[in-house]
Amino acid sequence: MKHKTIFEALNWASSFLVDKGRDENAARLLMQHIYAMNYSGLMMRMHDAIDEEKWNQFQKDVEEHAKGRPVQYITGVEEFYGRTFRVDESVLIPRPETEELILGTIERMKKLFGDGTELKLADIGTGSGAIAITMKKEWPTAEVVATDISEAALETAKMNARQLQANIEFRLGDLTAPLEEEKWDVILSNPPYIAFDEAKEMSEIVLDHEPHSALFADEDGLILYRKLAEQLPNLVKKPALIGVEIGYTQGEAVANFFKSTFPQGKIDIVKDINQKNRIVFCEINV
Repeated sequence: MKHKTIFEALNWASSFLVDKGRDENAARLLMQHIYAMNYSGLMMRMHDAIDEEKWNQFQKDVEEHAKGRPVQYITGVEEFYGRTFRVDESVLIPRPETEELILGTIERMKKLFGDGTELKLADIGTGSGAIAITMKKEWPTAEVVATDISEAALETAKMNARQLQANIEFRLGDLTAPLEEEKWDVILSNPPYIAFDEAKEMSEIVLDHEPHSALFADEDGLILYRKLAEQLPNLVKKPALIGVEIGYTQGEAVANFFKSTFPQGKIDIVKDINQKNRIVFCEINV
């Protein structure tokens, strides 16, 4: 293959992945990673010969993805909100839907607190650090604390914070435990929310590789929202903003948890780009 072109290598990989029931676009992403190029850079080199070392690596990566390992764990990176995050099997791969949690949060923060205000923000269950780091970069005056129950996840998040030059405090612990004794202006979370009996409907790429502790939760996936709603009244200032990502069937249930503990709160269920319920916001003014 060393005398073949990048174009021909991609054609082979696309056909191979389709035969294995995988997305053929993974081939291009893997090739971009091997050449450390963006899409347009790769397009300009399509007719260059691929050398043997790169071909061998590409073939190995394509075969690994065909067996089910996510592209992001092979390349070790994922893009989120215009920034590159390191990811490995200790953390969930950041999803585009979570970018909508960031957008909605910033929009509400501007209305509630005023643009650029100094405030305290916590991200519960930070994983790769995508939410916490993005919020710090987009709202530099915020004092940001990120928590996780997994030491391995926190190590990945710390690495991302260093790489992206985000000054964040990381704390190990379950749910709100690391945040007690303080009051917060903004609390965000993308907790595990998949019911265990939904596993049978999920892609084996996710099930076999992403951390189950970050995917699944008891009480039909709702237990952590119930606990958050119960624990947060003692932790938030007035005004305050709470934002959580949810499974698309969970909007009413999660909204009701917050209505019961914040009866004066303004509760919004927000749809994602695919018109599925994806975020619940709770604004507390009184």
